[in-house]
Amino acid sequence: MTQQSMKRAVVTGASSGIGEATARRLAAEGWTVYAVARRAERLEALARDTGITPVVADVTDADDVAALLAVVAGSGGIDTLINIAGGARGVDRIGTAKSADWDWMYRVNVVGTMNMIRAFLPMLRADGEGTILNLTSTAALGGYEGGGGYNAAKFAQQGLTQALRLEEAENNIRVIEVVPGLVHTEEFALNRLGGDQQAADQVYAGVEKPLTGEDVADVVLYSVALPHHINLDQIVVRPVAQAANHKMIRTT
Repeated sequence: MTQQSMKRAVVTGASSGIGEATARRLAAEGWTVYAVARRAERLEALARDTGITPVVADVTDADDVAALLAVVAGSGGIDTLINIAGGARGVDRIGTAKSADWDWMYRVNVVGTMNMIRAFLPMLRADGEGTILNLTSTAALGGYEGGGGYNAAKFAQQGLTQALRLEEAENNIRVIEVVPGLVHTEEFALNRLGGDQQAADQVYAGVEKPLTGEDVADVVLYSVALPHHINLDQIVVRPVAQAANHKMIRTT
C-alpha cells in the first residue's frame, strides 16, 4: 500500500456541498473516510456510492462527538481531521440582527469545530504526524454589509485555527486553513436565505464559473496529501470572477 492509501480521515459536514465532495474525493484516492453529518439518509447514500463509513452526529453536541470518537477509536483511529461543518443564516444588518441566527452560526462554526478538535487531539498527537484542516471562509478576511453574524463566526473560527497552529506545532500536528470565496453548492445560499430558492439563485446569477464543492475538495485533498512536513497554513481560493468580497464580475 502507498502512504496515501493508508491515510485515515474524519470529514464533518459530509451530507452535502463541500463536505460531501471532500469525502468522495478522499475515498476515490484510497483514504479511509469517516463521513459525519446529522442526516442519516444522505450519509447512507454516500456510503453506498463510495464505501465511506457513515457516522450520524451533530458536532455541536458533546455526547454525539464522544460517540463518534469511540467509533473511530474502535476502528483503528485517524491521522487527519477535516472540519467542514458550518454555515450561515440570514443577511440582516447588525441593527436588525436575529439572536437565534447568531447563536446558531457561532455554535456550528466555532463551538462545533472546537468540540471536534478537543475530542480528537489526543489521537492525533499519538499518531505523531497528525493533520487538522479547518474550512473557514473569505468572510473571515473582511466584513461586509449583511454579513456581520457570519463574519463574526468565521473570524472566530480563523482565530481558533491560528491559535491551534501555535499550540500544537510542538506535537508535530499540521494545521491547515482553507478559505473559500463564492462556492455554488445546493444548500449554502438556500439555507442562509431561509429556503428562498429565487433569492439563492440570485447569489450566483451572472457569475461565470463560480467555484464548486468539487473544486474546494481538490484543494483540501492536495493540502492534506502533501508530505507531512509541508504545512499550507492558509489557502484562499476564489473564482476569478470574485476579485474580493465586495467585487464580483457578473456577465448579466
